[in-house]
Amino acid sequence: MVREVSESCVDSLMTEMVACYCNRFYANKPELAARRIEAIGYQVGQQLSERYTMERPRFGDHLEAIKFICKDFWSEVFKKQIDNLKTNHRGTFVLQDNKFPWLARMSVDPSADNVSSVEDYSAPTAESKAAQAMSMHLYFPCGIIRGALSNLGIPCAVSADISSLPACSFVVRIKA
Repeated sequence: MVREVSESCVDSLMTEMVACYCNRFYANKPELAARRIEAIGYQVGQQLSERYTMERPRFGDHLEAIKFICKDFWSEVFKKQIDNLKTNHRGTFVLQDNKFPWLARMSVDPSADNVSSVEDYSAPTAESKAAQAMSMHLYFPCGIIRGALSNLGIPCAVSADISSLPACSFVVRIKA
């Protein structure tokens, strides 16, 4: 029997988790909130990867594992595959999702510059605060990817960029 969770429940859980960690638990420490959200995603990614690869043989190389994340894993989690995968064949992979579900219902002020990065913490202006709030929602999926790859024996660092809503890209850097 396949067990699934409603998308609206997952969306609400994500929104509440980010809001609690950013506004209540670590209101004055966005770096700590980001690390904690990513750590929760890491645990989820490890568990999902364990479940989805239970009856599969181990992957031969990094590219096979990344392709698994882009096709099978992403399909299980988001009901769609990654739209584009790029690599430099030296341990860096860019996973592009043109309609990332967890950003699909977000919007920004059209007069604001909506380019943000997960690594941007210092944000004094209103536009920067909005970009930082959006980027906080990407720490969880970054953690999911990192946890899944870690479970497959691939230590890596994952970051995310929002180019234009709801598109985003995840940059996976394999650790040597």
